[in-house]
Amino acid sequence: MAWTWRYYEADGSEPAESDLPSESFTSRGDAESWLGENWRELVEGGVDRVALWEEEGKVYEMSLEPVE
Repeated sequence: MAWTWRYYEADGSEPAESDLPSESFTSRGDAESWLGENWRELVEGGVDRVALWEEEGKVYEMSLEPVE
């Protein structure tokens, strides 16, 4: 199984930034660890939300914006 992150701007569109990482992981834990280490880079690239996908199904979606 392949686990991947998809990125979204605040309005729900996909960011135009082509330099965003495109990684594929063999486990959910690896994908989540990677996000924990790289979320700041994603925010700097215009990402507001991410969604974790397993093959063709979305597992969950979450915001990268800090909680006030």
